[in-house]
Amino acid sequence: MEEIQDTKHTIRNDMANAIDAFSAQEITEKTGQIETRLFEFANFLESNISLLYIHHGLEVNTRGILDRCLGYNKIVVLPAFNTETYQMKLMKVDNLSTDLKMGPRKILEPDLESCKIVPIERIDIAIIPGIALDEKGGRIGSGQGFYDRLIPKLPITTRKVSLAFEYQIIQQVPMESHDKYVDIIITEKRIIYKI
Repeated sequence: MEEIQDTKHTIRNDMANAIDAFSAQEITEKTGQIETRLFEFANFLESNISLLYIHHGLEVNTRGILDRCLGYNKIVVLPAFNTETYQMKLMKVDNLSTDLKMGPRKILEPDLESCKIVPIERIDIAIIPGIALDEKGGRIGSGQGFYDRLIPKLPITTRKVSLAFEYQIIQQVPMESHDKYVDIIITEKRIIYKI
């Protein structure tokens, strides 16, 4: 188990080095291509209630996606994190300027006082952040397990989709028993359906 943790740590470092090698313009272009693919993806287009995320660190920037979703009148759901229980509350966000505040992970998240909870069974599609993924849907996240706890609670009909740059797709993610898979990965070059 410790060996797997060490491998994951190495992969996270490799990803950080890889992202540093790209210019800001290249990252912006790749992010735009991922966004375009997402908005052409039938499961996403047909979904009414979408769980998304505010990007952090090595994750694909979702700001443009969030803005477009609100512009299309999609119901946008974002997680509010509890760093003591490692659980999330899924909250409806109507306005990115007024409904978000800095959370315990130093990431913007829904303001619990102004946003309403959305029952997990109402989520049509869940966009799950990742730092490294493989073609089987294996995923390395931040290492805190928030999404590994969330994924099994999502309805079986909810598509679990990760956004990633092509260089974040690796040969094989080292998976532990508590790690959960995603169904689909969208990169700037392709859409990968779990093998």
